[in-house]
Amino acid sequence: MNFDRSVKIAPSILAADFANFGAECEAIETQGADWVHVDVMDGHFVPNITFGPATCSAIRPHIKGVMDVHLMISPVDSYIEAFAESGADVITAHVEATPHIHRTMQAIRANGAKAGIALNPATPASSIEYLLDMVDLVCVMTVNPGFGGQKFIHSQVNKVREIRSMIGDRPIHIEIDGGVDPTTAPLVANAGADVLVAGSAVFRGGSASNPSPYGENIRNIRTAAVSVEV
Repeated sequence: MNFDRSVKIAPSILAADFANFGAECEAIETQGADWVHVDVMDGHFVPNITFGPATCSAIRPHIKGVMDVHLMISPVDSYIEAFAESGADVITAHVEATPHIHRTMQAIRANGAKAGIALNPATPASSIEYLLDMVDLVCVMTVNPGFGGQKFIHSQVNKVREIRSMIGDRPIHIEIDGGVDPTTAPLVANAGADVLVAGSAVFRGGSASNPSPYGENIRNIRTAAVSVEV
């Protein structure tokens, strides 16, 4: 993973066909996806259950680019090694999920993955001030975590802008997760985000056997995002 601040589209497979994950991952990459985003939920930290390390291991051979694994789980530390071994390039944990998030970031990097830190909508940017020298990505939740298809929370745009200022020239991605579509993409890109997670906005209208709508959706989001002055 070479660092750059160009806009990257990371479709969330939470919105894909669960019975056809391998083909879905191949389809979105063929249609222009930069990263593949995997939302891991435990039914405890968030009110939904999705995937585990075995799913990540199963889809890894079908992903040529970056597999971006977002852990919405608590406790988190005991699962980091398994997700790293499953082939995750980026592992993101929530600042709210553990009292020892600094140790969690250390563990992710020690296991060979890029370290991401996620913030829920009510969590202030200041909560990660002392973590910025040990993370590779900051994920700003623009919905409350737990379910796909939620409405974008506009107050988070200012948080993105604040985090971008805090980062300065550090090589840290700002990722947006929740409610990203061609309308909201330029708002967060203008504020400094460069990785846009989109679920239903990418997978709407297509399928693994008819992936061209995926490509059109990805292009529409990217075009909207890069049309702004950053």
